[in-house]
Amino acid sequence: MSRNAEVAALLEEYADLLEARDVEYKPQAYRRAADNVRDYPEDVEELAAEGPDAVANVEQVGDSIAEKVVEYFETGEIEELNEQRETLPVEMEALTRVEGVGPKTVGDLYERLGVRTLEDLESAAREGEIRELKGYGEKSEQNILDGVEFARQVQGRELLGNARPIGEQVVAYFDDVPEIGRCALAGSLRRWRETIGDVDLLAESEEKEAVVDAFTDWERASAVIEAGTDKAAIRVAGMRVDLRVVVPSEYGSALQYFTGSKNHNITLRNYAIERGLKINEYGVFDVSDLDDPQAAGQREGERVAGETEESMYAALDLPWIPPEMREDRGEIAAAAKGDLPDLVTEADVRGDLHCHTTWSDGDDTIAEMAAGAAEFGHDYVCISDHATGPGMVGGVGLDDDELREQVAEVRAVDADADVDVFAGVEANVDAEGGISVADDVLADLDLVVASPHNALDGDGTDRLVAAIEHPSVDVLGHPSGRLINRRQGLDYDVRAVAQAAADNDVALEVNANPNRLDLPGGAVQVAVEEGATIAVDTDAHSPAEYRNVRYGVHTARRGWAEAADVLNARDAGGVREFCH
Repeated sequence: MSRNAEVAALLEEYADLLEARDVEYKPQAYRRAADNVRDYPEDVEELAAEGPDAVANVEQVGDSIAEKVVEYFETGEIEELNEQRETLPVEMEALTRVEGVGPKTVGDLYERLGVRTLEDLESAAREGEIRELKGYGEKSEQNILDGVEFARQVQGRELLGNARPIGEQVVAYFDDVPEIGRCALAGSLRRWRETIGDVDLLAESEEKEAVVDAFTDWERASAVIEAGTDKAAIRVAGMRVDLRVVVPSEYGSALQYFTGSKNHNITLRNYAIERGLKINEYGVFDVSDLDDPQAAGQREGERVAGETEESMYAALDLPWIPPEMREDRGEIAAAAKGDLPDLVTEADVRGDLHCHTTWSDGDDTIAEMAAGAAEFGHDYVCISDHATGPGMVGGVGLDDDELREQVAEVRAVDADADVDVFAGVEANVDAEGGISVADDVLADLDLVVASPHNALDGDGTDRLVAAIEHPSVDVLGHPSGRLINRRQGLDYDVRAVAQAAADNDVALEVNANPNRLDLPGGAVQVAVEEGATIAVDTDAHSPAEYRNVRYGVHTARRGWAEAADVLNARDAGGVREFCH
């Protein structure tokens, strides 16, 4: 499995440290390199084995960066990165989670106030020290103080998009360990939660200690945190990975138990008690003949299930419940009634309705994005570059004349492409819900995505409803505007927005970028209940990012969405019909 995301994170850290010291040009070069390393379709580690020249074949990776990548794979470290860390000994990732605090602010506050940690930052703000510095003031100090609480809430939680590949790499490694039978991810990672605390792994074996030894000997492990006879923990790419080994007869019960969620398991346990059964990590037990079932030991009673997870639910006369649904939001009652949804799958998604090209802030041309969509297996793709408007900086967005020019190019590419190529736009939703593109331009487009990009605080309900009610809007993009672990985004009444979307035939986007996953699963469930349509889009800025669709699909599954609920599970004709 690829270690590209691990290397990209190091390059991004290097960029932050350089920017904090006010180094020009280099930070952006390292960030571009990081983006391309992360999205590279092959394993960069294999290129590194061939030397710096091979790594330099990755777009935007120059000779100096290529040498650092090779150094990391050969030694496990990047010497210059270590030197930067010593020069600026701060918790960069934690500090920059505070909205409005970027690398330059981190560097400045370290030099002037000695701020190294989130606790230091909070203390300086509470003591009124920041407002006394030139360039800050009371408002910026209060904004920092407000942001610290949110940053602390997400501290220690890793993005799904970073954690899932690590978990899958461990599972792939275990495929070659002969002592192991079945093996699976567990915990919040198996439920595809947007952030996770640790990577949880379950394996079955009669030779538990051999499995633990193989686990702790994995070359990817940077440290062994603990190791026992049937469980262990290691550190991989900065993440804690926990292993538990069980005997084959208890694998199914352990998988159900350690998948969670806690609330799902509590409700399931009570459901079992009502039927004279006991359910735990060791199986389902018939305790109806015991004098005091509540006082019975974990394995007391007649064991009636446990070898498979399906048997655990079947013993309670329930169908197997998909892991994404196990959040105690009514799934057990639905299962009991036979009303579980037939959840959307990755294979159901037939196209992407939100992607960017070199016309705005994408990395590839319209033709390249179309070719990438065809190679990925899509039937269609919508080119939806940013329009000018609130929240667009640095000349990223297209004005109305440029959009008219782009439509002509999209039509030309569509004529020769192996997929249908829609002409679209990602328009900006201003603070009042207005759309940043002229009506006559919108009328010429196949599909209009409207997204909020500025003033992303407070209640956005009226603003989002106003955008939905615009007659040309087809998809409301990333409705809250959040960035997970970095920006909370808008608050809004999900049900009111979903009702408006259903009434106006506007799809609500599940933005599959792992930094967004917006709508989140709970909001998807409300939207589906209200009859709103969902669009699972990647917001891709390069063809490699089409692969992120899986994060969007599983987020939609967390919201009980079926293929019929998803706009881009329809064919191209169905999408066009929805939009007009």
